[in-house]
Amino acid sequence: MSQVETTSAEAEGVFHDYVGNRIPWYVRLIWLLFWIFVIYYTIRYMFPAIQVELFERP
Repeated sequence: MSQVETTSAEAEGVFHDYVGNRIPWYVRLIWLLFWIFVIYYTIRYMFPAIQVELFERP
């Protein structure tokens, strides 16, 4: 087996840059739908439950 090289990028004289692709439109759509659902869920279920827990006396 060969040994692992432990040289840094500066020592190699090479820049290690990640060049990726753009996020596809359908992935952006999925994220948008997710955040819309999160906002809806928070308004619909969390706020009424918080109001009941905070303001009603047992």
